[in-house]
Amino acid sequence: MSKKNNGMHCSFCGRSASEVDLLMPGAEGCICSDCAEHANDIANEYLNKNKSVGLTDIVLNDVPKPKDIMAYLNQYVIGQETAKRYLSVAVYNHYKRLSQQHDDDVEIEKSNIIIVGPTGTGKTLLAKSIAKLLKVPFTIVDATVLTEAGYVGEDIESLLTRLLQACDYDVKAAERGIVFIDEIDKIARKGDNPSITRDVSGEGVQQGLLKLLEGSVVNVPPQGGRKHPDQKMIPVDTKNILFICGGAFEGIERKIALRLNQHVVGYAKNSQQQKVDRERLLHYVAPQDLKSYGLIPEIIGRLPILTNLEPLDRTALLRILTEPKNAIVKQYKKMFEMDGVELSYEEDALEYVVDKAIEYQLGARGLRSIVESIMIDAMFELPTSNEKKFVVTKQYAKEQLMKANFELSKEFS
Repeated sequence: MSKKNNGMHCSFCGRSASEVDLLMPGAEGCICSDCAEHANDIANEYLNKNKSVGLTDIVLNDVPKPKDIMAYLNQYVIGQETAKRYLSVAVYNHYKRLSQQHDDDVEIEKSNIIIVGPTGTGKTLLAKSIAKLLKVPFTIVDATVLTEAGYVGEDIESLLTRLLQACDYDVKAAERGIVFIDEIDKIARKGDNPSITRDVSGEGVQQGLLKLLEGSVVNVPPQGGRKHPDQKMIPVDTKNILFICGGAFEGIERKIALRLNQHVVGYAKNSQQQKVDRERLLHYVAPQDLKSYGLIPEIIGRLPILTNLEPLDRTALLRILTEPKNAIVKQYKKMFEMDGVELSYEEDALEYVVDKAIEYQLGARGLRSIVESIMIDAMFELPTSNEKKFVVTKQYAKEQLMKANFELSKEFS
């Protein structure tokens, strides 16, 4: 074999077969494993570069229109028509900014959004659903880990690290992306008045976010976390990055009620109170309510579009269980189908799950935990049994929840 390979050498680096791990012959030459790996890296870099160029050259006629975006969201998110409409328009306008030809003095400003809604109403689901549709880099980040520079936690600039990772550190692509900042209410300052001491995870973070939301060149740590002097930074211009913020803003209804001169408790009524739907106070949320809650005026001004998510009623929760493409019931049916078991739910069992979610005030997110508690024994037993069908009844659901300590025995009295 060695004699046979004596005359063979790599056509790229010139090394013989004995000097490399693998030498692959071709029609008119050979290539060694090292050169093949290096060529693969060069090809990937070239292809990714071409892909990013295509990403920045957005043609408006090729992107989904607001009605198309909303129709797509309807497949995954039940209800919340107002929020989906605002989000669809904002994303489409973002594409308009990216495709704008700068041939006049009119420059379209970006329309950052803030979404207010109780936990479990679909803020994160909206963001994840729209991420599947977009042709620009998209990432979801959490505001709770952020602190002021110099304190334990992550710097504000680390928000953009996730965006860079989403597009393989292609800076030009990241500079036209969309960032969803979740839990924005967790960085609210503790009162309506400016803090006289350091508020390292509240007002200080809001001040740091201003330059990102407005648009400026910031130095981003490649791996996220805390910056240090010897680290190589990546400069990113946030002028064309669209920011969507979401938060539960627990207790903001009281701020809205005070502004509307509503009594949060009590039976007093007047003509003005009768015009206000007290069950849907979030519907009346305004920028001044966010200020009262603890957001600084400067950051509110950089989030010009304000919308809300409505609390989910019984009908909406029942639809969430069964209708969306990724519905909870469909997920469990798929899992049992993989074991050759046909799973079905009786209607009163689904209604019972919804009633429990409303009772525990868990929102749509609580539906999964309740169904999981009901199905845990079946998922343990059925894969090794000979049963081919399994029907979940209301009585079975009650027994399983009591076993999981969700329910008390008085349910059966």
